[in-house]
Amino acid sequence: MELLKAKICRRYYPKQTKGDFELFNENGDLLFSCLTLELPDRGNQRDISCIKEGVYKVVRRYSDKYGWHLHITDVDGRGLILIHWGNFAGSNNPKTGHPDIRGCVLVGAGYVDLDGDRIDEITNSHPTFDKLMELAPDGFELEITQ
Repeated sequence: MELLKAKICRRYYPKQTKGDFELFNENGDLLFSCLTLELPDRGNQRDISCIKEGVYKVVRRYSDKYGWHLHITDVDGRGLILIHWGNFAGSNNPKTGHPDIRGCVLVGAGYVDLDGDRIDEITNSHPTFDKLMELAPDGFELEITQ
């Protein structure tokens, strides 16, 4: 099977980065689309910024925290940038006191201010992520643009 391709087209805001994710099959047909949520662009700084725009290889990976998830590889100056489930980026999760990511990409179906702080969170993340994992079991090439 040929490597699937995906694209995230971003929109930058002071406290977060929103995006549109699309996954294509080897013929270029759209297989899946969803929304993304990341930290704001702070120059690719570790733990406080989204990663730089570019083309990356994404592979499956397992961890105790997330189970099976997707790993964005070869990110310049960064490590363990993942695509996984979660809700909070740019604002703190009330349960943990910090965002659900430190540079990773959250996927979901919509944006809603869940905690009343006037910063959107991403919704339906777990089911959206599960569908992505079902469709891209071996990973894909990811292009991130504005």
